[in-house]
Amino acid sequence: MKTMGFAQLVLVNPRCDGALEHEEAVAFASGAQDILAGARIVGSMAEALEGVNFAAAVSARLREFSPPVWTPRELAGQLAATPELQAALIFGNERFGLPNEVVEQCNVLINIPANPDYSSLNLAQAAQVLVYECRMAALEGQRAASEVGFHGEAASLAEIEGMYAHLEQGLVRIGFLDAGNPRKLMPRLKRLFARAGLEKEEVNILRGIARRMQDGLPKK
Repeated sequence: MKTMGFAQLVLVNPRCDGALEHEEAVAFASGAQDILAGARIVGSMAEALEGVNFAAAVSARLREFSPPVWTPRELAGQLAATPELQAALIFGNERFGLPNEVVEQCNVLINIPANPDYSSLNLAQAAQVLVYECRMAALEGQRAASEVGFHGEAASLAEIEGMYAHLEQGLVRIGFLDAGNPRKLMPRLKRLFARAGLEKEEVNILRGIARRMQDGLPKK
């Protein structure tokens, strides 16, 4: 991280107490102890993502109902083109990776296009690939903004998750979604909206639609 100019590190439920002062962690920091000392430790992914409005899950394993799949270079270009984003790169541990429920709430899934016959990357290598691409995009301006014109403020992940819950209630209310047998409707809808890059006002519009669905049709 420090080599590529990044500093904000958040650890979710590290495996040992005092992780930031652990002698092995300090030794491996190797001159970047300031990054380690400034890291935050939190108890949940929701807490880690507070204030974030664009989350990218990094995984070698593709998921049936994942958000859009991007390469590290595509992600870096998008972040360089939209500096107003408060973005986070999410890595799982080397043994288990990221659970599906974390991947599904992210905006994109980052998959490093390695040799399919030998795609093994450890966590440090994967992180280095991502931060290198982000630095190169920031320095060289590889990609312009994907849209021209007005850009509203991106919705936070918490706002989007609240909208999903509200929308699910509305779909149940009108009989479109069977709460007892939901199948894959909500993961599919999450994937659909993840492609849109929702803004705050758009989330508010969708919540207004969900509210009307719960209230019933207006009287003629």
